[in-house]
Amino acid sequence: GEPIRVLVTGAAGQIAYSLLYSIAKGDVFGKEQPLILVLLDITPMMSVLEGVVMELQDCALPLLREVIPTDKEEVAFKDLDIAILVGSMPRREGMERKDLLKANVTIFKSQGAALDKYAKKTVKV
Repeated sequence: GEPIRVLVTGAAGQIAYSLLYSIAKGDVFGKEQPLILVLLDITPMMSVLEGVVMELQDCALPLLREVIPTDKEEVAFKDLDIAILVGSMPRREGMERKDLLKANVTIFKSQGAALDKYAKKTVKV
């Protein structure tokens, strides 16, 4: 079948990292469903993301057709079938909850706009 495009945000982070192998080996969308994994993270994390890409490629997972690492929303959200939005700002020392929420609202608002602009209208989030 045709591969589905699956985005994971915050892809260089620990939460995303724990999901990627399960997605790529067929545990999430089925053992027959080929996929293209799109990995989005912030620019300073791109070198870490390259390591994640190499690890996924080393696994030689038969369903994984392509891995696309990016720090650009217009690349990440283009023609998506599935979006798994786990990337967010972690709480830092001395940060109040309202500050954390404000920072994350900015992230998810931007991603919502990118979903609307670039993803398929049938995208599942």
